[in-house]
Amino acid sequence: MKLKVGDFAPDFTLSSHLGKDIALTDLRGSTVVLAFFPMAWTPV
Repeated sequence: MKLKVGDFAPDFTLSSHLGKDIALTDLRGSTVVLAFFPMAWTPV
């Protein structure tokens, strides 16, 4: 899927580091930064 600047991202749900599921729509109206880190036991 290709998005253009200004497009809304499609809704998705991810697990937080606290074990809670968070949907993108739950954060609508807020600034959102997604950061992905490999787990400590995986090669980088």
